[in-house]
Amino acid sequence: MSQTLNSLRFRITKRFGAKTVLDDFALEVRGRQFVTLLGPSGCGKSTALNIVAGLIPASEGELWIDGARMDQLPAEQRGFGMVFQNYALFPHMTVFGNIAFGLEIQRRPAAELEQRVRAMLALVQLPELGDRYPSQLSGGQRQRLGIMRALMLDPSVILLDEPMGALDPLVRYDLQEDLRGIFQSLKKTVVLVTHDMGEAGFFGDTVVLLGGGEIVQQGTLDEMIRFPASDYVTRFINAQRLPGVEAKEVAAS
Repeated sequence: MSQTLNSLRFRITKRFGAKTVLDDFALEVRGRQFVTLLGPSGCGKSTALNIVAGLIPASEGELWIDGARMDQLPAEQRGFGMVFQNYALFPHMTVFGNIAFGLEIQRRPAAELEQRVRAMLALVQLPELGDRYPSQLSGGQRQRLGIMRALMLDPSVILLDEPMGALDPLVRYDLQEDLRGIFQSLKKTVVLVTHDMGEAGFFGDTVVLLGGGEIVQQGTLDEMIRFPASDYVTRFINAQRLPGVEAKEVAAS
């Protein structure tokens, strides 16, 4: 698959038993765009990301990349890089080994592997940590490692599932700053899942607010704040501004 993407389109429905989690959820992501799926817990945003990645099947729907249908392909053939909140690292491998794993599976030459891993370590400002193990890293460093591993195979799309949700606020802010610079420099297409409105506004060219498995508003965060499309949008925005109140509590009320 070419690693240059012009368009990612999908329309998906997902049911777990009698419960519909995603109801004809349709979205188009342009190449080099940063799209954020925003919403409270249980709204279907992570489920959508996992279906697009090929980790779970849709009940109905289609996935297209540059005019080619991809939903029948296994995850490893879709050309996506996935980063999870829990890092999903190999604890018995060094930082270098974790990053190089995908290239080793492809039997790339040792010299190429060494060069690309060192370049990736420099890109995320961790050039001296190649010989350490994940248990020896901080939370922010482990998440950088997860992102490096996803980037190593030059994926057409990066899928981020709450990658900073478990980090302390200051570490999270520093990582957000670094990631924005990295993705801009690499000119990658990115889809981020988050429940945090501030994070969505920081990253997203386009913010897609979900509720009840459907898109309730799509656009910039500023547009949502100034021109909310429904009471649901207003409640969600207000919940993010109220200390001690979870967005999921207000959005579900």
